[in-house]
Amino acid sequence: MANIINQVSRTFNEYLIIPGLTTKQHTPDAVNLQSPLVRYKKNETPGISLNTPFVSAIMQSVSDSKLAIALAKEGGLSFIFGSQSIEDQAGMVMEVKKYKAGFVESRANITPENTLKDIIALKEKTGFSTVGVTDNGEPSGKLLGIVTSRDYRISRDDSEKKVKDFMTPIENMITAKDGISLGEANDIIWEYKLNQLPIVDENHNLKYFVFRKDYDSHKRNPNELLDSNKRLMVGAGINTRDYRDRIPALIDAGVDVLCIDSSDGFSEWQKETIEYVRKQYGNDIFIGAGNVVDKDGFLYLAEAGADFIKVGVGGGSICITREQKGIGRGQATALIDVAEARNKYFEETGEYVPICSDGGIVQDYHMTLALTMGADFLMMGRYFARFDESPTRKLLVGGNYVKEYWGEGSNRARNWQRYDMGGNSNLKFEEGVDSYVPYAGKLKDNLEQTLGKIKSTMCSCGVSTLKQLQSKAKITLVSSTSIIEGGAHDVIIKDVDN
Repeated sequence: MANIINQVSRTFNEYLIIPGLTTKQHTPDAVNLQSPLVRYKKNETPGISLNTPFVSAIMQSVSDSKLAIALAKEGGLSFIFGSQSIEDQAGMVMEVKKYKAGFVESRANITPENTLKDIIALKEKTGFSTVGVTDNGEPSGKLLGIVTSRDYRISRDDSEKKVKDFMTPIENMITAKDGISLGEANDIIWEYKLNQLPIVDENHNLKYFVFRKDYDSHKRNPNELLDSNKRLMVGAGINTRDYRDRIPALIDAGVDVLCIDSSDGFSEWQKETIEYVRKQYGNDIFIGAGNVVDKDGFLYLAEAGADFIKVGVGGGSICITREQKGIGRGQATALIDVAEARNKYFEETGEYVPICSDGGIVQDYHMTLALTMGADFLMMGRYFARFDESPTRKLLVGGNYVKEYWGEGSNRARNWQRYDMGGNSNLKFEEGVDSYVPYAGKLKDNLEQTLGKIKSTMCSCGVSTLKQLQSKAKITLVSSTSIIEGGAHDVIIKDVDN
């Protein structure tokens, strides 16, 4: 007979955090939510750390370039969904990498001999309104001038007019030498009231642009998750079928981290995919794997070389894997088990492999419980699908505004590469549903409120970092009646309209 595990499989809803001593130093503004995203060795710094311990799910209805930009600006990270063509997914990654930077490589360039018609076509193709004019039209050519939307009027100017006749020539521009710091470049921008500052080398070849708008954006978003070139960071989901073609394209697009997207991470397919990355790129490319629900699954992927491991099977709000296949585990139990394995692995090997809790979040306080139980960060779909920045339609249904939300295992997504294990195509079945979620507004506004709750709970526990939360906080099981006691009860709730 099968190996029977008599331990109860528990959910987040069955636990509460017991308050600790809150000292005067434990205030929300003193809480640091930074957390490692990828594997690192003892006494070393992770290659990527999140400023906000949230990542968005690898789903068509959640993670496109628009949401990735919004979340990275708040310190989290999105994994662009992989159930689309390689070209489209790489394009979304590029959109995020182009959005924000301190020193921006010029991606829209032209020669003086080109025409206004060429400028208009270039703007339509790239979306950039600032065009570098170089001697050879290349991004690293000798800078001769720039063209912005203020240099021409489409309704008045001849489309065959030469760029050299309406560009701002180099002699009328302020430039800076390569090697200047971002702070110094921004000082020049402010002193001379510039919108952009070209950076050139000793031969006057164009290297970068620094834009005023990027400075303003960073001041509004101090927790931005940026790479070494001050660009927003972004991840991408991959499968175990076309990874040999998909991964190189995503790397060329500038992706910062990959994640294998599967309902079953404890598999040889994932090990082979990780081995491919290590053979082709060594440790220069980060790749996460999963999902798993116990120590054995964690150790298999950790020893295979995964940079982080996702925990959770069947706990997502639109996931019906447990109903369809009878497989999975309560999210709290799974997370506690894997966290213990992660800690023991760290003690034995000196390598820390972050774990990501994926699924099982119903209330905001469940996020804090997941972090307390050992998760380094959380992957969420429903939470992010509700916001303006998610890719789905906002609809009025039954007098309430909602947004569409569907699972990757649903017929709508048709992401069979994620779930199919081969064999007869007639055996395929759904593991996700098509649904709506209540519309909630802007990501930034909602995220600030959610993080405020997490920070407040941490203060009540007398801790200021996630590591302290995991090592010092106390958790208790709750009865079904105490769950009822924890909500409003024995009162008549006022009608909000009265």
